[in-house]
Amino acid sequence: MARRSVPILRHLLTKPTTPTLAPANPTRSVTYMPRPGDGTPRAVTLIPGDGIGPLVTNAVEQVMDAMHAPVYFETFEVHGDMPKVPDEVFESIKKNKVCLKGGLATPMGGGVSSLNLQLRRELDLYASLVNCVNLPGLVTKHENVDIVVIRENTEGEYSGLEHEVVPGVVESLKVITKFCSERIAKYAFEYAYLNNRKKVTAVHKANIMKLGDGLFLESCREVATKYPGIDYKEIIVDNCCMQLVSKPEQFDVMVTPNLYGNLVANTAAGIAGGTGVMPGGNVGADHAIFEQGASAGNVGNQKILDKKKANPVALLLSSAMMLRHLHFPSFADRLETAVARVILEGKCRTKDLGGQSTTQEVVDGVIAALE
Repeated sequence: MARRSVPILRHLLTKPTTPTLAPANPTRSVTYMPRPGDGTPRAVTLIPGDGIGPLVTNAVEQVMDAMHAPVYFETFEVHGDMPKVPDEVFESIKKNKVCLKGGLATPMGGGVSSLNLQLRRELDLYASLVNCVNLPGLVTKHENVDIVVIRENTEGEYSGLEHEVVPGVVESLKVITKFCSERIAKYAFEYAYLNNRKKVTAVHKANIMKLGDGLFLESCREVATKYPGIDYKEIIVDNCCMQLVSKPEQFDVMVTPNLYGNLVANTAAGIAGGTGVMPGGNVGADHAIFEQGASAGNVGNQKILDKKKANPVALLLSSAMMLRHLHFPSFADRLETAVARVILEGKCRTKDLGGQSTTQEVVDGVIAALE
């Protein structure tokens, strides 16, 4: 024992020791000082929706319970084949200010209007935000993708102004206004400024639609002058799609009119890992609805529903966005970290991510990964 202690003693005598700091634990650092009463549980309107909607919203409820998150849900049955969103649902959202929603099926054609559009218009949720980002451990064709698509949500081709001029001839109006174009541009630049984003790209077709898209572009240019620290670019929508699939890492924040944003967000989501992992939400001055960011086209997939293998990741990450919106950042961080660990480990993945796990197995994995 004495022989072995000599080298240790010599080391201590010849090499001065310096105190080492314990590695910082980001989950314990003080980054948010709440105001008195900020921990009061908040009511959130919950719309499970159609198809896989109840399955993935239940996943969120389980994780929220496991975290003891300071939220509770007021649940309402709303389905895409209803003629209108019930008044009590609007009353609940207006009271609570925040809603979490599963997918609502929208009938093709016919005279039934989209309930998603009803919600956006009634609550003036003028900004749709989808965060398309690579998740560590999820193999994709492109790396370093981190795109935020901000889409005008209330006008454009989705204005719903259509009529049959004469039999066999339908006129559909695209409405672009200075007011709506300016406020979505302001939201995009404000988002970039507050989130330390470096570039905003306006997507348009002003070379053809010179008045409508021209007005949108003019509004973006005016707002851009007020943010000299943010690089402003413009791109025609067809070139944008080509650039997205060839070099998506060049994009940062993208601001678009209504229809283009739908297409661009779904394309970017597919590039970054699929719609099943992309969070999103719709926000206005007074209310916000959080839901799967990109297309919920699998909402009516009966096969996925029967096997209970719907991917809950997108809605879990959307609920983390909701927690941050409600000023519960530590809960949002815990949830996002747990989801990232599950994706990275690769043991609990649904079929769209290359696995065979059920929704419940993914939920159990996320709960086990919570700190």
